[in-house]
Amino acid sequence: MTTTTENIWAQFHKELHRFINKRIKDADAANDILQDIFIKIHLKLNTLTDAEKLTAWVYQIARNSILDYYKKQKPQAEFTENLKEIVDDEAFKTELSTCLIPMIEELPADYKDAIMQTELGDLSQKEYAEKLGISYSGTKSRVQRARQQLHDLFNQCCTIETDKYGNIIDHICHKDCGCE
Repeated sequence: MTTTTENIWAQFHKELHRFINKRIKDADAANDILQDIFIKIHLKLNTLTDAEKLTAWVYQIARNSILDYYKKQKPQAEFTENLKEIVDDEAFKTELSTCLIPMIEELPADYKDAIMQTELGDLSQKEYAEKLGISYSGTKSRVQRARQQLHDLFNQCCTIETDKYGNIIDHICHKDCGCE
């Protein structure tokens, strides 16, 4: 059986529609994304060199299309003010929080310590400043820079979907970073 756009549609459209709807809550946008995916499949079908990898190829196009949708919708999601909420949230304990600690480990020592002691530890920023003998504003800046670097690392790995209140409701990893 030859691989044609029609055959791919018959094989994947229902499954892809469910896949997209699980990640995109707007039904009209999900339908548009499905159409875009099949346009891309049609235009790039000649680049598929191994028919054995058809499923992986189709889903990679779908994941990239979903990522493109979120990039167009809004800037990357900001981390919640309290990183401990992510680590302690049962729903994300085995997913996002497993990425968080290794990413914190990648931070420079001062930033790593600031995040671990204040965000994930029991010290307030004021207590941390006193412990280190630095100014409170210096501590706030250090924690903020650490959050920004952590945010950048996270966004290199994943796209995060948030609700209108900024709560993380889903994520899509687009690099082999070990989050999934």
